[in-house]
Amino acid sequence: MAKLTYGLIGHPVGHSLSPAMQNAAFAALKIDAEYKLFDVEPADLQQSLNDLVKNNIAGVNVTIPYKVKAKDFIAANGVLNEHAERLGAVNTIKIVGGKLVGFNTDGPGFYRSLVEDLKFEPEGKNIFVLGAGGAARAIVMYLGNGPKEIFVTDIDDCMVEELRRHFEKYYDHRRFKAVYKNNFKESLDSSDLLVQATPLGMHDDDPSPVDPELLHSGLRIYDLVYNRPATKLVEEASRMKLHAMTGLGMLLYQGAIAFELWTAKKAPIEVMRKALKEALKDHG
Repeated sequence: MAKLTYGLIGHPVGHSLSPAMQNAAFAALKIDAEYKLFDVEPADLQQSLNDLVKNNIAGVNVTIPYKVKAKDFIAANGVLNEHAERLGAVNTIKIVGGKLVGFNTDGPGFYRSLVEDLKFEPEGKNIFVLGAGGAARAIVMYLGNGPKEIFVTDIDDCMVEELRRHFEKYYDHRRFKAVYKNNFKESLDSSDLLVQATPLGMHDDDPSPVDPELLHSGLRIYDLVYNRPATKLVEEASRMKLHAMTGLGMLLYQGAIAFELWTAKKAPIEVMRKALKEALKDHG
């Protein structure tokens, strides 16, 4: 049987640690497969998704900036898992019988890392989400009616409104609070957890997306950026003795769930964790 090919579709993807994690898992379970990076220009996304079957790709992950577009494409041309439909984004695709099936492992991956790594239970708490793109959408929709209130802000107000409308189809609309510049501080002040779900922090010269003076004692910070041991936001929060972490745990758990969807085998979590940590060292 020919070697199976999996991969990551996004733009850019050079920073990704996913190949190290997934290839280590394939090797550990003696699966003849390889995980590659597919850097796809925005104009080529539809064609790339169309060509997955033709190119004998067994499955892919989808990352920035295509998670919502991939969901829309699969809704029209493939099979959208009910969970992915509710979460409003697709980050994992499996090819089944020549058809694209879209899943979302970001929501459950984030939740597991939040509880196990940051030791934070979101039920009944106030959550502040910075960003309203694909990953933010999956997190907000996965948390749903659990938190008391979910504050969401983005530089693009239209994206916040779009997410609000999607949220209201499934959950109590009173829990979703759109945040604009004039109520940013007040909303963050009343929050127990800050989730940083924008790409800010991926590059060395990126500023912190939140002024450290706005961080308050008791606030926990989960920064989804994972391609460095600590972002500026995590460093500043740690200096203030706040519990803060990067998104490496979310990357691990969402990747493990994707691996299990593709292979129907239990993911070797510790092998994947070790590979991620080593790749991050090399990356740095």
